[in-house]
Amino acid sequence: MSEDGAPPADLDALLSAFAIDIRRDLLELALTHRSYAYEHEVADNERLEFLGDSVLGRAATAMLYARYPDEDEGSLAKRRSSLVSTVALAQIARAAGLGAYVRLGRGEERTGGRDKSSILADTVEALIGAAFLSVGSEQAEALVLRLIAPLADDPSRFGAASDPKTALQELAAHRGAPAPVYTIEASGPDHARTFRATVAVGDLVSAEGEGTAKKQAELAAALAAVRQLTAPAATRA
Repeated sequence: MSEDGAPPADLDALLSAFAIDIRRDLLELALTHRSYAYEHEVADNERLEFLGDSVLGRAATAMLYARYPDEDEGSLAKRRSSLVSTVALAQIARAAGLGAYVRLGRGEERTGGRDKSSILADTVEALIGAAFLSVGSEQAEALVLRLIAPLADDPSRFGAASDPKTALQELAAHRGAPAPVYTIEASGPDHARTFRATVAVGDLVSAEGEGTAKKQAELAAALAAVRQLTAPAATRA
Protein backbone atom coordinates (compact mmCIF):
# COMPACT_ATOMS: atom_id res chain seq x y z
CA MET A 1 0.00 0.00 0.00
CA SER A 2 1.39 3.42 -0.91
CA GLU A 3 1.88 6.07 1.76
CA ASP A 4 -0.91 8.27 0.43
CA GLY A 5 -3.59 5.62 0.86
CA ALA A 6 -3.79 4.64 -2.82
CA PRO A 7 -4.35 0.98 -3.79
CA PRO A 8 -1.62 -1.15 -5.36
CA ALA A 9 -0.84 -0.52 -9.02
CA ASP A 10 -1.76 -4.06 -10.11
CA LEU A 11 -5.51 -4.54 -9.71
CA ASP A 12 -5.72 -7.77 -11.70
CA ALA A 13 -6.12 -9.86 -8.55
CA LEU A 14 -9.11 -7.80 -7.50
CA LEU A 15 -10.77 -8.12 -10.90
CA SER A 16 -10.10 -11.85 -10.79
CA ALA A 17 -11.73 -12.13 -7.36
CA PHE A 18 -14.87 -10.46 -8.70
CA ALA A 19 -14.61 -12.23 -12.08
CA ILE A 20 -15.47 -9.06 -13.99
CA ASP A 21 -13.74 -6.69 -16.41
CA ILE A 22 -13.96 -3.03 -15.39
CA ARG A 23 -12.42 -0.07 -17.18
CA ARG A 24 -9.29 1.06 -15.32
CA ASP A 25 -10.48 4.65 -14.79
CA LEU A 26 -13.83 3.49 -13.43
CA LEU A 27 -12.17 0.86 -11.25
CA GLU A 28 -9.90 3.44 -9.63
CA LEU A 29 -12.85 5.77 -9.13
CA ALA A 30 -14.90 2.99 -7.54
CA LEU A 31 -12.09 2.43 -5.04
CA THR A 32 -11.81 6.09 -4.06
CA HIS A 33 -13.41 6.79 -0.68
CA ARG A 34 -14.55 10.33 0.03
CA SER A 35 -11.84 10.76 2.68
CA TYR A 36 -9.14 10.23 0.03
CA ALA A 37 -10.98 12.41 -2.47
CA TYR A 38 -11.23 15.24 0.07
CA GLU A 39 -7.50 15.19 0.80
CA HIS A 40 -6.39 14.88 -2.83
CA GLU A 41 -9.10 17.01 -4.50
CA VAL A 42 -10.28 14.25 -6.81
CA ALA A 43 -13.67 12.66 -7.45
CA ASP A 44 -15.01 10.08 -5.01
CA ASN A 45 -16.99 6.87 -5.59
CA GLU A 46 -20.36 8.06 -4.26
CA ARG A 47 -22.01 8.52 -7.67
CA LEU A 48 -20.93 5.02 -8.68
CA GLU A 49 -22.20 3.76 -5.32
CA PHE A 50 -25.59 5.32 -6.08
CA LEU A 51 -25.70 3.58 -9.46
CA GLY A 52 -24.50 0.27 -8.07
CA ASP A 53 -27.11 0.32 -5.32
CA SER A 54 -29.82 0.46 -7.99
CA VAL A 55 -28.30 -2.40 -10.01
CA LEU A 56 -27.87 -4.45 -6.84
CA GLY A 57 -31.47 -3.92 -5.74
CA ARG A 58 -32.90 -4.75 -9.16
CA ALA A 59 -30.90 -7.96 -9.54
CA ALA A 60 -31.63 -9.12 -6.00
CA THR A 61 -35.33 -8.36 -6.37
CA ALA A 62 -35.65 -10.29 -9.65
CA MET A 63 -33.73 -13.26 -8.24
CA LEU A 64 -35.88 -13.47 -5.10
CA TYR A 65 -39.12 -13.05 -7.09
CA ALA A 66 -38.20 -16.06 -9.24
CA ARG A 67 -36.80 -18.16 -6.39
CA TYR A 68 -39.73 -17.74 -3.97
CA PRO A 69 -42.95 -17.71 -6.05
CA ASP A 70 -45.19 -18.33 -3.03
CA GLU A 71 -43.91 -15.59 -0.72
CA ASP A 72 -45.69 -12.27 -0.34
CA GLU A 73 -44.26 -8.80 -0.82
CA GLY A 74 -43.36 -8.29 2.82
CA SER A 75 -41.40 -11.53 3.03
CA LEU A 76 -39.57 -10.83 -0.21
CA ALA A 77 -38.70 -7.33 0.99
CA LYS A 78 -37.17 -8.73 4.19
CA ARG A 79 -35.12 -11.23 2.22
CA ARG A 80 -33.89 -8.50 -0.12
CA SER A 81 -33.00 -6.28 2.83
CA SER A 82 -30.83 -9.00 4.33
CA LEU A 83 -29.00 -9.59 1.04
CA VAL A 84 -28.21 -5.94 0.26
CA SER A 85 -27.48 -4.83 3.83
CA THR A 86 -24.20 -3.28 4.93
CA VAL A 87 -23.40 -6.44 6.88
CA ALA A 88 -23.95 -8.68 3.84
CA LEU A 89 -21.97 -6.50 1.42
CA ALA A 90 -19.11 -6.13 3.89
CA GLN A 91 -18.98 -9.93 4.20
CA ILE A 92 -18.66 -10.15 0.40
CA ALA A 93 -15.92 -7.50 0.41
CA ARG A 94 -13.89 -9.24 3.12
CA ALA A 95 -14.06 -12.55 1.29
CA ALA A 96 -12.59 -10.86 -1.80
CA GLY A 97 -9.90 -8.96 0.14
CA LEU A 98 -11.36 -5.67 -1.08
CA GLY A 99 -10.18 -3.60 1.88
CA ALA A 100 -6.57 -3.68 0.72
CA TYR A 101 -7.48 -1.88 -2.50
CA VAL A 102 -9.57 1.02 -1.24
CA ARG A 103 -8.16 4.56 -1.49
CA LEU A 104 -8.46 6.09 1.96
CA GLY A 105 -7.59 9.39 3.57
CA ARG A 106 -5.05 9.47 6.37
CA GLY A 107 -7.69 9.64 9.10
CA GLU A 108 -9.58 6.59 7.87
CA GLU A 109 -6.29 4.74 7.40
CA ARG A 110 -5.36 5.37 11.03
CA THR A 111 -8.74 4.30 12.39
CA GLY A 112 -8.98 0.97 10.56
CA GLY A 113 -11.06 2.09 7.61
CA ARG A 114 -9.99 -0.88 5.52
CA ASP A 115 -12.14 -3.15 7.66
CA LYS A 116 -15.07 -0.82 8.34
CA SER A 117 -18.26 -2.46 7.16
CA SER A 118 -19.76 0.78 5.88
CA ILE A 119 -16.73 1.58 3.69
CA LEU A 120 -16.48 -1.97 2.38
CA ALA A 121 -20.20 -2.16 1.56
CA ASP A 122 -20.19 1.21 -0.20
CA THR A 123 -17.17 0.14 -2.25
CA VAL A 124 -18.88 -3.06 -3.36
CA GLU A 125 -21.82 -0.99 -4.61
CA ALA A 126 -19.42 1.38 -6.39
CA LEU A 127 -17.74 -1.57 -8.10
CA ILE A 128 -21.13 -2.83 -9.27
CA GLY A 129 -21.83 0.63 -10.68
CA ALA A 130 -18.46 0.66 -12.43
CA ALA A 131 -19.17 -2.79 -13.89
CA PHE A 132 -22.53 -1.54 -15.19
CA LEU A 133 -20.82 1.32 -17.05
CA SER A 134 -17.99 -0.90 -18.28
CA VAL A 135 -19.76 -4.02 -19.52
CA GLY A 136 -23.48 -3.27 -19.39
CA SER A 137 -26.47 -4.22 -17.28
CA GLU A 138 -26.56 -7.94 -18.10
CA GLN A 139 -23.01 -8.66 -16.94
CA ALA A 140 -23.31 -6.28 -13.98
CA GLU A 141 -26.44 -8.09 -12.77
CA ALA A 142 -24.72 -11.43 -13.32
CA LEU A 143 -21.94 -10.14 -11.06
CA VAL A 144 -24.49 -9.26 -8.39
CA LEU A 145 -25.99 -12.74 -8.53
CA ARG A 146 -22.56 -14.35 -8.17
CA LEU A 147 -21.85 -12.20 -5.15
CA ILE A 148 -25.11 -12.71 -3.30
CA ALA A 149 -25.79 -16.35 -4.22
CA PRO A 150 -23.86 -17.80 -1.24
CA LEU A 151 -25.72 -15.45 1.09
CA ALA A 152 -29.10 -16.29 -0.43
CA ASP A 153 -28.40 -19.98 0.12
CA ASP A 154 -27.68 -19.43 3.84
CA PRO A 155 -30.97 -19.93 5.74
CA SER A 156 -29.56 -18.39 8.93
CA ARG A 157 -29.24 -15.02 7.18
CA PHE A 158 -32.98 -14.44 6.98
CA GLY A 159 -35.06 -13.48 9.98
CA ALA A 160 -32.44 -12.07 12.33
CA ALA A 161 -30.63 -10.33 9.47
CA SER A 162 -33.76 -8.53 8.32
CA ASP A 163 -34.71 -7.28 11.81
CA PRO A 164 -31.78 -7.91 14.16
CA LYS A 165 -32.90 -5.54 16.92
CA THR A 166 -36.22 -7.33 17.33
CA ALA A 167 -34.52 -10.72 17.11
CA LEU A 168 -32.07 -9.74 19.85
CA GLN A 169 -34.84 -8.44 22.08
CA GLU A 170 -36.75 -11.70 21.67
CA LEU A 171 -33.65 -13.76 22.46
CA ALA A 172 -33.01 -11.71 25.59
CA ALA A 173 -36.57 -12.21 26.81
CA HIS A 174 -36.45 -15.93 26.05
CA ARG A 175 -33.30 -16.32 28.17
CA GLY A 176 -34.59 -14.16 31.02
CA ALA A 177 -32.03 -11.43 30.37
CA PRO A 178 -32.64 -7.67 30.53
CA ALA A 179 -33.52 -5.69 27.42
CA PRO A 180 -30.63 -4.76 25.11
CA VAL A 181 -28.94 -1.44 25.88
CA TYR A 182 -27.22 0.49 23.07
CA THR A 183 -24.47 3.10 23.36
CA ILE A 184 -23.13 5.14 20.45
CA GLU A 185 -19.76 6.78 19.78
CA ALA A 186 -19.03 9.03 16.79
CA SER A 187 -15.65 9.64 15.19
CA GLY A 188 -14.12 11.26 12.15
CA PRO A 189 -14.59 14.64 10.46
CA ASP A 190 -18.02 15.93 9.50
CA HIS A 191 -17.60 14.89 5.87
CA ALA A 192 -16.75 11.29 6.83
CA ARG A 193 -18.57 10.64 10.11
CA THR A 194 -18.55 7.09 11.45
CA PHE A 195 -20.69 5.73 14.28
CA ARG A 196 -19.80 2.75 16.47
CA ALA A 197 -22.55 1.11 18.49
CA THR A 198 -22.14 -1.24 21.42
CA VAL A 199 -25.07 -3.37 22.56
CA ALA A 200 -25.11 -5.15 25.90
CA VAL A 201 -27.70 -7.66 27.12
CA GLY A 202 -26.90 -7.83 30.81
CA ASP A 203 -24.06 -10.32 31.27
CA LEU A 204 -25.37 -12.47 28.43
CA VAL A 205 -23.65 -10.86 25.46
CA SER A 206 -21.93 -7.71 24.26
CA ALA A 207 -21.21 -6.83 20.64
CA GLU A 208 -20.21 -3.92 18.44
CA GLY A 209 -21.18 -2.63 15.01
CA GLU A 210 -20.38 0.42 12.94
CA GLY A 211 -21.88 2.45 10.13
CA THR A 212 -22.28 5.89 8.63
CA ALA A 213 -25.53 6.42 10.57
CA LYS A 214 -26.50 5.67 14.18
CA LYS A 215 -29.29 3.29 13.18
CA GLN A 216 -27.00 1.41 10.80
CA ALA A 217 -24.43 0.96 13.57
CA GLU A 218 -27.07 -0.29 16.02
CA LEU A 219 -28.40 -2.81 13.51
CA ALA A 220 -24.89 -4.12 12.85
CA ALA A 221 -24.24 -4.47 16.59
CA ALA A 222 -27.55 -6.25 17.15
CA LEU A 223 -26.86 -8.71 14.34
CA ALA A 224 -23.40 -9.45 15.74
CA ALA A 225 -24.97 -10.13 19.15
CA VAL A 226 -27.64 -12.40 17.68
CA ARG A 227 -25.00 -14.41 15.85
CA GLN A 228 -22.99 -14.81 19.04
CA LEU A 229 -26.05 -16.07 20.90
CA THR A 230 -27.14 -18.46 18.16
CA ALA A 231 -23.70 -19.92 17.38
CA PRO A 232 -23.50 -23.65 18.14
CA ALA A 233 -21.26 -23.19 21.19
CA ALA A 234 -23.54 -20.49 22.61
CA THR A 235 -26.62 -22.63 22.00
CA ARG A 236 -25.11 -25.51 23.96
CA ALA A 237 -24.07 -23.26 26.85
